[in-house]
Amino acid sequence: MSHGKILVEKRQVSMERYFDINEQGCSIRSKLYCADPAAVKRVALYCHGFGSYKETKSAETFAHRIIAKWKGTAVIAFDWPCHGADARKSLLLEDCDTYLRIVVEYAKQRFEVEDVYAYGASFGGYLLLKYLSEHGNPFRKVALRCPALAMYDTLTSSIIGEDDLRKIESGKVVLVGFDRQVKVSKHFLDNLREFDVREREYFDFADDILIVHGTADELVSFEASKEFADANVIELVAVEGADHRFHDPKKMDTALACIIDFFMK
Repeated sequence: MSHGKILVEKRQVSMERYFDINEQGCSIRSKLYCADPAAVKRVALYCHGFGSYKETKSAETFAHRIIAKWKGTAVIAFDWPCHGADARKSLLLEDCDTYLRIVVEYAKQRFEVEDVYAYGASFGGYLLLKYLSEHGNPFRKVALRCPALAMYDTLTSSIIGEDDLRKIESGKVVLVGFDRQVKVSKHFLDNLREFDVREREYFDFADDILIVHGTADELVSFEASKEFADANVIELVAVEGADHRFHDPKKMDTALACIIDFFMK
């Protein structure tokens, strides 16, 4: 039965195309998934995590599932600055904001739609929350999987080693990451420390946000997401035993089902 489902999803996604969004001095490496470009009614953005990229298995699976289940949906996955195939050398939060704004505007204009949805994982979730707080909400709905609410703490306590932290404090740039090594500077860390999403209020957007978090997350605290969701009256779905990357396919299936159902409500 599972093999049949995969075949159906593959048939539904008749187009997978790489393209660049060249606007305002930026060249945003992107990938489009859709069944029929002429029949798009809504666009969902996939925002990957730190040190990741647009072609992850989770991006592809999300795109296939939502397109198969919700006719007229297109998915755009894109690389954040300094990630994947992006050509920038320095990672800056302001550049991340610019990329997100440009991709949202492109999606609306290219497909002539009003409804744009966003799905962000980890660092992608942090950047979505930062954008909402600073610029308002351009999305119909936003889903966050294991959002790195305390992104500064996550990097400095779990990802960057003590030797590299000392180098950064002395003004040097170090390589950090998973799928691609990203250059991290003191300026970037200082900006992360200055913008803690837990200190912001999201009541105005609460009805349009869903958080899905694994209870066995080894990088980002599940309890932090629970406290944040409770404080802002945001719906939280706990996936028992899921780690940060949702390596267990069944647990990822649960997360995606919740996200897609939330989008379709």
